[in-house]
Amino acid sequence: MLKKVPHTYVIIFSLIVFCALLTWIIPGGEFERESVVVNGVERSVIKNGSFQQTDSQMQSWQVFSSFFDGFLRTSDIIALIVLIGGAFWIMNASKAVDIGIYSFLQFLKRFERSKLLARIGVNNLVLLSIMTIFSLFGAVFGMSEETIAFTIVFVPLAISMGYDSIVGVSLCFIAATMGFAGAFLNPFTIGVAQGLSDIPLFSGLEYRIFMWAVINLFGFIYVLRYARRIKKDPTKSFVYTDDNYWRKRNESTSVTIEKIKPTAAWIAMAVLSTFLVFVSFAFPQSAINMGNSIFRVPAIPVATALFIIMGLVTLRHSVQYFILTLLTFTIVFLVIGVMGHGWYIKEISTIFLAMGIFAGIAANNSPNTLTKLFLAGAKDILPAALIVGLARGIVVILEDGKIIDTLLFNVSDSMQNFGEVGTLGIMYLIQTLLNVFIPSGSGQAALTIPIMSQIADLIGISRQTTVVIFQLGDGFTNMITPTSGVLIGVLGVARIPYEKWFKWAAPFILMLIIIGFLLILPTAFMELNGF
Repeated sequence: MLKKVPHTYVIIFSLIVFCALLTWIIPGGEFERESVVVNGVERSVIKNGSFQQTDSQMQSWQVFSSFFDGFLRTSDIIALIVLIGGAFWIMNASKAVDIGIYSFLQFLKRFERSKLLARIGVNNLVLLSIMTIFSLFGAVFGMSEETIAFTIVFVPLAISMGYDSIVGVSLCFIAATMGFAGAFLNPFTIGVAQGLSDIPLFSGLEYRIFMWAVINLFGFIYVLRYARRIKKDPTKSFVYTDDNYWRKRNESTSVTIEKIKPTAAWIAMAVLSTFLVFVSFAFPQSAINMGNSIFRVPAIPVATALFIIMGLVTLRHSVQYFILTLLTFTIVFLVIGVMGHGWYIKEISTIFLAMGIFAGIAANNSPNTLTKLFLAGAKDILPAALIVGLARGIVVILEDGKIIDTLLFNVSDSMQNFGEVGTLGIMYLIQTLLNVFIPSGSGQAALTIPIMSQIADLIGISRQTTVVIFQLGDGFTNMITPTSGVLIGVLGVARIPYEKWFKWAAPFILMLIIIGFLLILPTAFMELNGF
């Protein structure tokens, strides 16, 4: 008789208790910090040689208070999840997304008549196209939290295409994370790490593009092979029973396109268009950051003009198509805001909330109906939001117990006697494991790069190599670490239990880690531009 697998909450709470026990075994210690300006941003970094032992901060009752602190430290992500859940529930009430998926699948069937496309696989081309786009987003501007919102769209799409929720999550989250790991222009990881290492920003670009291509080639093949197996026999999915929620929702969806054009939809169109025109005059140019280059383009005015044109066309056809247009341009303005105006979680939450409200207005819902729909969506998504705060409790215990610096100091102090390959491997292992405890890329860079760059000087390897070690070590485990608020949020939205995700992701990530180590070796033993 098989033992029942513990609930995700039980697993995370067990990890909190385990980390609390470590604080009774491992002595406290900490580095001194100093403020430095890196790429125009002030950051707190450690002083080399400043480690000193401190009084132990054993954690006991704090295993319970860590929940509260975890919620506080991830309040932005929790708010993002709740607002997105409420907004999409309003949108889903109009059946616009479901009708869009149905229309998209009908569109694909036309291409299946082509023998060439049928042989390649139309679905494969769709999956590859979506994953490539999101991988580029991860590589260029570090897309991460945004994938929580896209999960709500791609999971039902994947299941409608005959796959499962894991494939849906792979389309956006896995793809963006692979791009994040193999990033070549990400200012939040590459930019910070190179700035702390005192090497030219975004140097070594050629080899990083090569790494990105290798990582994605393997990852895409892995996901496509899994998708093909699930398409052939859906019962082989790790989450077959869990996906009943999405299958029932898809089955209950009416595909009738509403021909009535409520006056409210035209009012919503007029208000949004007027507002966007004013914004276009206020921000005629957007400074799109691409690595260390800045391109000033009229992104907002162009997007506004396209929205007005598409809005008028789709409103003449149906309300649902207009709502899909609203969703599409929400994504367009999201990309512009993130890349050109420094948007983060607050702005992302705001634009999706506005999208949900205007979608509800366009569907001719009353204010009371909008409120009820929003509350229903927030209630439905609340478990996913709460688990994010619970997971951050692990990091709270480790930081308050003052053992992270102790672990880092002792491991880094003992790694210098293993030769170049051995030291590279240990540095890579440290960055990989440390990401479990410090899921923030820029935060991890501030903690480890000052130490790693000095070790690199001692053993005679390039500081650029330490940056590669950091980005790969920081990237891959983002797909599996329970302390990542983004991962836990994505899984919560997709309704995938963490333990089932772990079973699927563990072998995949292990292979990626091995590939990552093989990609590190040329940076130390070959003549590469920028290294």
